[in-house]
Amino acid sequence: MKKIILNVLALLAIGATQTVRGEEVPQDTTKVVDIEEVVVIATPKENSRLRQQALSATSLSQADMRNNAVQSVKNLSALVPNLFIPDYGSKLTTSVYVRGIGSRINTPAVGLYVDNIPFIDKSAFDFNYSDIERIDVMRGPQGTLYGRNTMGGLIRVFTKSPFTYQGTDLTLSAATYNNYKASVSHYHRISQQFAFSANFFYEHKGGFFKNAALNNERVDKDDEFGGRLRAILLPNENLKLDFTLNYEYTHQGGYPYEYTGVTEGEEDRADYIGRIAYNHRSGYKRNLLNGGLNLEHQADNFVLSSVTGFQLLDDHMDLDQDFTEQNIYTMMQKQNSKTLSEELVLKSKPGRRWQWTTGASAFYQWLHTDAPVTFQSDGMAWLNSMTNDNANRYLPTISQGPMTMQFVFSDVIGGSTLPISGVFDTPVLNAALFHQSTFNDLFGAEGLSLTLGLRMDYERLKLDYNTGCTYSHTYSLSGKLTPGDRVIPMVPETRFDQSLSYRGKLNHDYIQLLPKVALQYDFDRRNNIYASVSKGYRSGGYNIQMFSDLLQTDMRSANMGDVASATIPVIEGVGMIDDATKQKIIGMLNGMAQKAETDVRQATLYRPEYSWNYEVGTHLTLFDGRLQTDLAAFYMDTRDQQISRFAASGLGRITVNAGKSRSLGAEAALRAQLTNDLTLNGSYGYTYATFTDYVVSDEVNYNGRYVPFVPKHTFNIGAQYIIGLKKGAWLDNITLNAHYKAAGRIYWTEENNASQALYGTLNGRISLNKGNGQIALWVNNALNTCYQAFWFETMSRGFAQMGRPVQIGIDLRCRF
Repeated sequence: MKKIILNVLALLAIGATQTVRGEEVPQDTTKVVDIEEVVVIATPKENSRLRQQALSATSLSQADMRNNAVQSVKNLSALVPNLFIPDYGSKLTTSVYVRGIGSRINTPAVGLYVDNIPFIDKSAFDFNYSDIERIDVMRGPQGTLYGRNTMGGLIRVFTKSPFTYQGTDLTLSAATYNNYKASVSHYHRISQQFAFSANFFYEHKGGFFKNAALNNERVDKDDEFGGRLRAILLPNENLKLDFTLNYEYTHQGGYPYEYTGVTEGEEDRADYIGRIAYNHRSGYKRNLLNGGLNLEHQADNFVLSSVTGFQLLDDHMDLDQDFTEQNIYTMMQKQNSKTLSEELVLKSKPGRRWQWTTGASAFYQWLHTDAPVTFQSDGMAWLNSMTNDNANRYLPTISQGPMTMQFVFSDVIGGSTLPISGVFDTPVLNAALFHQSTFNDLFGAEGLSLTLGLRMDYERLKLDYNTGCTYSHTYSLSGKLTPGDRVIPMVPETRFDQSLSYRGKLNHDYIQLLPKVALQYDFDRRNNIYASVSKGYRSGGYNIQMFSDLLQTDMRSANMGDVASATIPVIEGVGMIDDATKQKIIGMLNGMAQKAETDVRQATLYRPEYSWNYEVGTHLTLFDGRLQTDLAAFYMDTRDQQISRFAASGLGRITVNAGKSRSLGAEAALRAQLTNDLTLNGSYGYTYATFTDYVVSDEVNYNGRYVPFVPKHTFNIGAQYIIGLKKGAWLDNITLNAHYKAAGRIYWTEENNASQALYGTLNGRISLNKGNGQIALWVNNALNTCYQAFWFETMSRGFAQMGRPVQIGIDLRCRF
């Protein structure tokens, strides 16, 4: 019976996709190398390897990352089924989308752990990969064991252990567009009880895109350097202490957003289409420090782990936020974040009939943000024109006999700039308890297992805000009398001073319960089928960007209050205006001056997003180990979905809860060892994600529209061929690698009025190997595919960052 089932599943798997090959592993037979068996990674929470669990996952070794041009988390996009990480902006912006859910700003929908230490803030997700041994990408909610912000999945990154890897690695690289990098790593085992490693890297990127408004200088230049220390102590056979410390400094240029045209309203300028042209120099600087201590105690029947983490992120962003040559408005943002985390985990030893994991975790994050927005000269003119045009549109024309008088309203905010300050403290406290049990050989049926898990997450959010602006505005009112075109002064030019501010404190807390149920049947150690139901959630928070909108609304009503106080007495004394018209004008002025009570909590708070994931899948190793494949089908029901969009004023993006969406799809991954020298791999992901309850207003309804930033298709096809040379030749072998990955269609907005069609990029690599040395020639985007990596709209104008063009480079690696 088992053989029949396996053969049926094998036929279903033949069209499928990817897995990976371990690094520097000899192969005496034509079998697929399982990375998890070659690169053994200790994790505090799991009792078995990924392909023995009821989940869909992809693992990449260091060789796989090198052969597939993975140099940061953004390069995993489309390489992993249903994973999309648009490569745009700076290292501040790491937007990860999996299976129809994701996040552009604020909290992520996919978690990140590095050497078992959680990275809480997605501003730190994009870091250097020079010392990485393996990456796991787990898809679907991982909330039961990992908690908040893993509703889409989890990315686990592991660095090399100095106990299992010895020597000194030196890597030098150069590429077109003035890209250079170097890294050196040393791994040393001093004794059977102590080993350490040290890594240092430097990278310079010359930039791909030019800013026409700043003398065609490269806009996306980048310099970064840093290093990592790791020390492992084994005081006795039952205790392990693993200490890591990592620091990175990044200095990036601006944002290569090119103009794509107006989306509504004003007349377009065809000569600006396709140009990157903004006049205020932009850039991003970041200091990132991570430290952690892993303690592991092995008892006879259980393993006790403690993972303590600390992260410091200090960054500075300057942004020309209108992205044009006009002086409309700019933003500066400084963040200082400190996060302390602790996880205590107790788990059973592997191989038991009852396997269990239980634990507690907590973290506290201090986050201080200084984010002033400054209206420049053109921005001041824009604000003034909005006020004057709106008022003059509604002021009536007065007629008496043959004479008519048209009111001329003028209100101007003075000064060449208008700074709006904003200082915010948003600390977060999170604590959780969790347990998961797996019952093997359920009811005596060999190979049948049931997994039950539950997590309780408690989160408390605070917001301490201090924002405002001080300015002067000058108002006058006149009447244009016809015939004769005489101008009659009515309200003389009068100056008013205003000071607006918001100061206060808010707090909010909630509890989330995250269950998981999975049923699995193991045909043998390497083949299984499973079904699972799990819940995940993404935490809520505060939109500090909304204060600019609130202040702009208050500015209009405050100005109109001054206008009304100066105008109403004059209007009441004009004889040629009848009483009905007077009351109409007075009512209009009082209405525009009316200030609504602002509920800051309601304006800024967004709720947690949560989803239920229903999944069936299988992990298979077939044909005497030559074929390894994974298949999964899923349905996700998401509630209170968090969507990022620009605020009504255009002053920055905010997060809103968009009702409900559903996502259904499938994933497949395959790798085959056809001969000792030829390996094929591929992956395919399909996601159909649409809104099911997203009504903005009576006129705007997005039900049935595609969820933005979610490709319907992602796929990857790759091959590796090793050309063996005769013994004594000047080379040991030549390795050829090629892979093609694609994604699309991708809708950029909830309206689905802007999108990127399916596109793909081809990468290749030729490696000349001799002993512990390697020289490799590589090419990225070999077909020079033109595509939009990102698109957005602000102030009724569209902007895009295009994908990087073809790039050719050379790597030199050696180990001493």
